[in-house]
Amino acid sequence: MNAFEIFYRQLIEYGGYKTVLIGLKNTALIAVFGLLIGLVLGCLLATCKILPRTNRIVRILSSVVDVYVAIFRGTPMVVQLLLVHYVIFPAVGLDISSIAEAVLAFGLNSAAYVSEIIRGGILSIDIGQTEAGRALGLNYGKTMIKIVLPQAIKNVIPTLGNEFIALLKETSVVSFIAVVDITKSFQNIANSTYEYIVPYIVLALVYLVVVLAVTGLIKLVERRLRASDKR
Repeated sequence: MNAFEIFYRQLIEYGGYKTVLIGLKNTALIAVFGLLIGLVLGCLLATCKILPRTNRIVRILSSVVDVYVAIFRGTPMVVQLLLVHYVIFPAVGLDISSIAEAVLAFGLNSAAYVSEIIRGGILSIDIGQTEAGRALGLNYGKTMIKIVLPQAIKNVIPTLGNEFIALLKETSVVSFIAVVDITKSFQNIANSTYEYIVPYIVLALVYLVVVLAVTGLIKLVERRLRASDKR
């Protein structure tokens, strides 16, 4: 029996595909909800960074954001995941599922990168947009939410897409806290058969297909947004 037949039997006849489907679901949940948390928190962090430093509170907030971004961009994702699972949650007495822990860890990590992406997008918007909002009687917060942020997010859609793809691939480390993701599911198949070449080749192809699908979706969104700008 060759390596392909062994892999096929383990995947289909012995029910390995069930673990693969669970891994795909967990990978998608962690990546999608991690990005959503990162997007919401990242927008808040970016806004704190660009607020006019007219008082001490704003300056303190800006410094806190700088420290936050430095910590999450300066340490590996797997270390952050282990700290959340083995240190932070046990220290505060929280008992939640490992998937929820992974979502939170990836969301906090993504927020650091998204905040810089959004900040760059906001700074790319002409100052005249802000002045127009203020001239219409909107305060600074409403001007940012209703005028500047929507344009900024539209400009950084490709970069946010890249962040989502990076997040999707980084989910391969969640097995460190006993979460079955797509990588772990294929590792289980390989460990069961002692045949590693075919499972890992198929794993690489699965990631490639998923990333290509996400890339196509991002390009579709970009085309729709460009079309709406021409109307």
